[in-house]
Formats: sequence, structure tokens, C-alpha cells
Amino acid sequence: MAVGLTVGEVAQRSGIAISAVHFYERKGLIQSVRNQANHRRYSPVVLRKIALVQVAQRAGIPLKEIASALSSLPPETKITADDWSLLSTQWKADLDDRIARLQRLRDRMAGCIGCGCLSLEKCALFNPDDVMGKNGYGPRLLEKD
Repeated sequence: MAVGLTVGEVAQRSGIAISAVHFYERKGLIQSVRNQANHRRYSPVVLRKIALVQVAQRAGIPLKEIASALSSLPPETKITADDWSLLSTQWKADLDDRIARLQRLRDRMAGCIGCGCLSLEKCALFNPDDVMGKNGYGPRLLEKD
């Protein structure tokens, strides 16, 4: 009898597609071993790692940062509540910053696209003589406090 979970079992138990399991493995988020028949087998610890990846992705954490965080943990050890507390604390400042930027965008969106320009009246105040154009292309004002 083979040791470890098959890719199908991992997908079914974690609620993701088999292709997502393979994708996570290609990105270095989870690992498998090959059995004698050259089939992938996964340790049950990947189930918590996948759960962590899914929660972090929903929070907007880039996969590269998730992979870096997971690499700081022992590879074949079950993720604990303490591990999650440490990782989520590391991500908190970035999430707070993103939330603040999204709130500014939401609150200013109707009057300005920061400067694109849709409002010549307001641009006379925020972007006189198109000074923002000297800083490069695209909207810039909405990213500032």
C-alpha cells in the first residue's frame, strides 16, 4: 500500500482542483514525493499548507510572499496556530496599507482618476500645469495621502 495522499485525495480533501494542487507544487508552496510507480504522494501536512495559501491569497498576499513565508517553516511539519499567528502578523502591516489605499481610492474615485484627467476644475488644484506628468505616465494622485 502506498504511503501518503494521492493528488486526487489532496484535491478532494482541500476543496481545490487537481490542477491547483499541481500549480501549488510548481510554485514551491507544497511538495510531493514519488513512489516506486512514479506517482506523486503528498504528506497530510500539505492540507494545512493549502488552507494557509488559500486564506493568504484571499487576503491579497502575493504567491511569492506566501512561498517565502512557507519556506521559513520546516517542510514536513504540520502548520500550527503559532505558525499562523507569526505569518499573519508579518502580513498585517502590508494588509493595513492596502486597505488604507483602497479606502482612499473608493472615497476619491468619483471625482478624480488621479490624474487622467477627467476634471479640469479639480486638476487646477491637485495637478496645476500637469506637474504630475513629469513623474511618468498613468494615475498617481490616488496613491498619495
